[in-house]
Amino acid sequence: MQALEKIVINRNWIILIILLLLILIVLLKSLNKERLKGFVFVLFNKNFITTEADDNPSFFNGFNLLLFLFSTITVSLTISFLLDTKSYLFDTTFSSFLIVFTIVLSYFLLKKFLEFLLVRLFLIQKQLLFYTISKTSYLYTISFVLFIVYILTVYSALKASVLLYSTLFLLVIRFIAHIVINKKLIFSKLFYFILYICALEIAPLFLLFKLIL
Repeated sequence: MQALEKIVINRNWIILIILLLLILIVLLKSLNKERLKGFVFVLFNKNFITTEADDNPSFFNGFNLLLFLFSTITVSLTISFLLDTKSYLFDTTFSSFLIVFTIVLSYFLLKKFLEFLLVRLFLIQKQLLFYTISKTSYLYTISFVLFIVYILTVYSALKASVLLYSTLFLLVIRFIAHIVINKKLIFSKLFYFILYICALEIAPLFLLFKLIL
């Protein structure tokens, strides 16, 4: 059966979202230029994560909230674009983007709540502080890269597959870097780490890429 061509729709709202993300970067730079630089290049600077763990800034800190919002919007834009290019049942309208954004936001917040609950419940905050901060930091740094790749893909001749493979590559890099930097904790609690990865990391990604591919 021949696939039906998608109807071209107005996507000027994407420009507004990108403008919002640029404004968020400017705000982050004005709040703390050094921390912003640290998160952008955190893959090459383990000491920055150590400093963050020592300072242990609140999630409700203005800088952290803006950075979390930036990453959530960027991930949502990426998912929306990939769904749009891979599925004839999905169009990147603003309403569909809001649905994806709500799902991604809910997922991230639920993960943070469960991590907070488990840490408090089993009194292991000190042991897991570096682990959770490094995981979050790597998410933030790949979000900045995804933002650039997204813009290049949408507004240039690059194929959509470039964004897909870039996303997969960045997720693998994040996973490897996270294991390497936390290898002592992970291998000492390997069974629990595998359960965590399967339940909160792999399962949602598997469902997402089943939809995309």
